[in-house]
Amino acid sequence: MSGHPAAGLDETVHQRHRLGILTIAAEAGQVDFGYLRRTLDMTAGNLSRHVTILDEAGLIDVEKGYEGKRPRTWISISPAGRKALAAELAALRALVAAVEGAIPAIRPRTT
Repeated sequence: MSGHPAAGLDETVHQRHRLGILTIAAEAGQVDFGYLRRTLDMTAGNLSRHVTILDEAGLIDVEKGYEGKRPRTWISISPAGRKALAAELAALRALVAAVEGAIPAIRPRTT
């Protein structure tokens, strides 16, 4: 990465809902669509669109099936998704490190 640390942010991953989907899936292993919808406070249609973007990018795996007679969708993070999430977190850390001393409100306290 060259230039400002913000250049290292991935547009697919960085969008807040997609970042939320990836982090929850990384924590949980496999997560139900309804749980994501409630946790991220999204409509089903909006969540579906973001899941499609992440799926098409190869960052998540989507499994559809049934629980009893109810259709269910489960989302898990793929190996490529784990790599992309790790890179995004590294870029965010670099961004924070670059600005930390420049803004008085976020300077580490010395007391």
